[in-house]
Amino acid sequence: MNIGIRAHDVENKDILDLAQKLNQKEIHSIQLALKKSVKEWQISTASLNTGLAKYIANILHDKKINIAVLGCYINMIDPDLEQREQALDYFKAHLRLASDFGCSIVGSETGNVHSQMGYTTDNFTEAAFLKVVDSVQILVEEAERFGVIVGIEGGVNHPIYTPQLMKRLIDEVSSNHLQVIFDPVNYLTLDNYQRQMSIIDEAFSLFGDRIAIIHAKDFQIKDGQLYIVPVGHGQLNYAHLFTKIKVAKPMIPILLEETKEPYINQSIAKLTQIYHR
Repeated sequence: MNIGIRAHDVENKDILDLAQKLNQKEIHSIQLALKKSVKEWQISTASLNTGLAKYIANILHDKKINIAVLGCYINMIDPDLEQREQALDYFKAHLRLASDFGCSIVGSETGNVHSQMGYTTDNFTEAAFLKVVDSVQILVEEAERFGVIVGIEGGVNHPIYTPQLMKRLIDEVSSNHLQVIFDPVNYLTLDNYQRQMSIIDEAFSLFGDRIAIIHAKDFQIKDGQLYIVPVGHGQLNYAHLFTKIKVAKPMIPILLEETKEPYINQSIAKLTQIYHR
């Protein structure tokens, strides 16, 4: 089992402090979102360079920490075309330097048809989907040049809001340099959370061969709303998810998300217990 965490869910003052805290918790796999996790320098498309990438990678490697995925969350379908181009350029910079970070995957969600991010049914249109296809195609072409991977994460607030649409995106782009970051909670709503096992099964059936990263978070239903809670304190059927992972994805990075102190250790212990049950 390969449990990790989003680096920015661990409070730290700098990259060395982060590495030490992760090592103390025996966490050896992370998602690193540079703007959220690196505090010593201003991170931008222009400031990213091989020296910085290797410096960060070496500090983490010294503490036996692997960057499973570079988190680069952008609005890849921003209606402001200048802002969209800048966002895509920022993602491309991550792709070009991924190998210097010792990482092969750069990941993002699919954005929003409005510049102001947030829930909107305007995302649930054919036009929004096709914009995602166009942007992902641009990023995948860059990934192919550098021998790395674009990891796309779907979710109910985004244009890729069902497993079927994720499968369609994979088919439209048609490149093995496009892989999936699978977060089962992202596909759950008040209307379908009771069918979570079938949704997990469907995802593995449709694109299980493309799943490269698992995001682990949890949810509760309270007062007619779905709330995100620390892993192990909610209703996600991890036992069922792990039956799929054990067979299809041994040692895949399972990265805690939205789980911070004081819950990190107990959430890891809970997942480990369920996995080995």
